[in-house]
Amino acid sequence: SPCAFSTAAQQRSTGDECGPEEPSEEPKHPLSECALEHKAIKLEEQVRDLTERYQKALADSENVRRRTQKFVEDAKLFGIQSFCRDLVEVADILEKTAESAAGQAQEPSDPSPTLKKIYEGLSLLEAKLQSVFAKHGLQKMNPVGGRYDPYDHEIICHVPAEGLQPGTVALVTQDGYKLHGRTIRHALVGVAVEAHE
Repeated sequence: SPCAFSTAAQQRSTGDECGPEEPSEEPKHPLSECALEHKAIKLEEQVRDLTERYQKALADSENVRRRTQKFVEDAKLFGIQSFCRDLVEVADILEKTAESAAGQAQEPSDPSPTLKKIYEGLSLLEAKLQSVFAKHGLQKMNPVGGRYDPYDHEIICHVPAEGLQPGTVALVTQDGYKLHGRTIRHALVGVAVEAHE
């Protein structure tokens, strides 16, 4: 855009003609002011655009940081999940063995002191195993009398509802376990249903 700029010589010559009473008028450059305003508007738009991009990038990086932190925390909590699945099978065997020993140790026909000691040892071992499970966030589910939940239970049979509401768990054939609230093994249950005549 053609802009009129005054040279030093022109300023001197106009300054000589003006007296002290007359204020010197500076030449107005409407094109240059308009161009400067247009340039300022463009720069403001660029600053606004860059600020928005920066804020989005900052928000994205914060989301990635949070997701990564959550992933690491979950890995710490649930890294032992497959180990726990295997260990609860050992707990099942121990529990069945303790129940069998209890049945035989309490028979009046053969009150063997060795069998009683074995039963006591198995009971202590089972209690210790459950306390270790609890310490690491592994809990046995006790669904009897509660509502059937497909996320926690697997139905293996239906039982006539005698004193129970239909849809509640009537019996458990295999205990279920949760690790920090996440089901790692479903409980095998029998659900109460209305008896059809």
